[in-house]
This record gives sequence, structure tokens and C-alpha cells, in this order.
Amino acid sequence: MPTYRVFMTTRPDIVPDTEYRGFIGLLPTAARPYALLARLDRPIGWWLLFWPCAWGVALAGGALQRWDMILWLLLGSIAMRGAGCVYNDIIDRDLDKKVERTRSRPLASGAVSTKAAWVWLILLCATGLIVWWQLNMAAKLIALASLALVAAYPFMKRITWWPQVWLGMVFSWGVLVGWTTIDPEYSAAMTLLYLGSVFWVIGFDTIYALQDREDDSLVGIKSSALRLGDNVRFGVLLFYVLALASWVAAFWMIRPDWLGLAGLIPIALHLFWQVGTLQSNDGEDALIKFRSNRFAGLLMFLACIVMGQAG
Repeated sequence: MPTYRVFMTTRPDIVPDTEYRGFIGLLPTAARPYALLARLDRPIGWWLLFWPCAWGVALAGGALQRWDMILWLLLGSIAMRGAGCVYNDIIDRDLDKKVERTRSRPLASGAVSTKAAWVWLILLCATGLIVWWQLNMAAKLIALASLALVAAYPFMKRITWWPQVWLGMVFSWGVLVGWTTIDPEYSAAMTLLYLGSVFWVIGFDTIYALQDREDDSLVGIKSSALRLGDNVRFGVLLFYVLALASWVAAFWMIRPDWLGLAGLIPIALHLFWQVGTLQSNDGEDALIKFRSNRFAGLLMFLACIVMGQAG
């Protein structure tokens, strides 16, 4: 079972959101487990980490002038999301063996050794360090502050029913980094944009956790999906409403104009579509709704560009 051949043939049934047939399939056989360990077969993760970074740059008014910084932050998101996944799998390798959807991950299956995973983690962090050097001093300090949150995240599912809140803080940190790269001065609008992103992440990661409710309850992993029970749809709706309210307040502080808020209508409709059509007992549907947040992030980015340039 620990051989890579078995790992690859069983993976599509266990992790339906993998995209290993594309980029991963072009890699040398020996490199594929490391790409899978960093979740390069599942780009949705780095997209969701990247969008808040882009929002911060755009709403601060730098989307057109500092398009190069957006590209640097994209590279950083890919590298650090991969590093976070490797670190998470190192910590969770014993738990992953007990969950059907994760037992074939490279560390849990034995395709990659723990020592090799640590080396891979260091290489990914080195890539993130290159991106870090492109930031101004304020953004550098804020980016460093995120490391404590990242390091603590894998343990949250063991001690709280709401690890999604912690994930929201981690995945939204790019708002602060992106914004301060353009404007180092504190802004209440930046805080509101960050807060809205946190609520957004809690909402979509609660949807994602619906796939694992049965296994999580058996092995003792906590999640908001389990905590909310039959009220999952209402809970996700509440988080999305709080996200939109925070973004409305952030936009209003940039430019107090009702017409400016119209840019948020597309993402609002998209989030309400997610909730309105969500089938909480269907893991495949939950995955579809979760992945659709890549498009939601784009809609928010476009709204931030318009408001940031107008403000």
C-alpha cells in the first residue's frame, strides 16, 4: 500500500477535487508525491489564499500601479499554501490515516518520509522568503506575524469546534499584507476588509468540512460543520451576511457613495446562490460550492479595483 502506484490509483476516488491529470501528470514520477503533498494538484487552495492579498492591494488603490506586486503575492500564495499543507500533514499524519479521504496522502500512506517532508517544507518557505523581500518594511512585519497563526492552526481542530475561525484569520492575513504594501498607514477600511474575509473563509470552509463530517466525528476531529449540525445552511448564510456587511462598511469608508456599493452585488448574488442551492448531505455538491469561491474571489477583486481606483 505505501507504493506510489497504489497511491495514485486510489486517490481520485478519495479526493475528488484533485487535478493530478494535468500539471501533476507531466512531472517525473519521483516528484509527484511532493507536488501532491503541497496540494499543487488542488489549486483552489492557493487561489483562496491569494484573493485576499489581491483585494488588499486593489482596495488600497494599487491594483493598476502595482500589478507586479499582485504577481509576487500570487507566487507567495502558491508557495506558502504549499508549505502550510506540508506542515499540516506532518502534524496530522496519524489522524490522516484514520480518515478515508486523507489516508492516501503522501505522508499518511508512506509515499514521502517525514524527514523528506521537512526538507520540502524548507524549500517552499525559501520561495516565500524571496517574495517577502519584495515587500516594504510594514508589510514584512505583518507577514512575519502570521507565522504564529499558521503554526497553531493544525492543533485547532483538536481543541475547538471552530477551527474554521482560526483558518479565516490565517487565510485572510493577505489583506493586511497587500494593503500595507500599498499604504503603510493604518486604515479602518483595511480592518473591515480583513474581517469580511475572515467571515467569508469561515463560511466556505464550513461547506468544505461537510465532506468529512462522518469521519471527523469518528476520530474526534472538531469542525464548524459538526457543531452546526442541521443548521449548517443557516450558519453559512450568517457568515456570508457578516462578510458582506463588513465589505459594505469598508467600501463606504473609501467612498461614501451608494453607487459604489453596486460593485458588491455580483459577489452577494454568488454567495446567496451557494447557500440557496447547498445540499448539506451531499459531499460532491459541497465540494462544488466550495470550489466556486475561486470565482467569488474574482468578483470581489473586480469590485475592489473599481472602488480602489475611484476612492
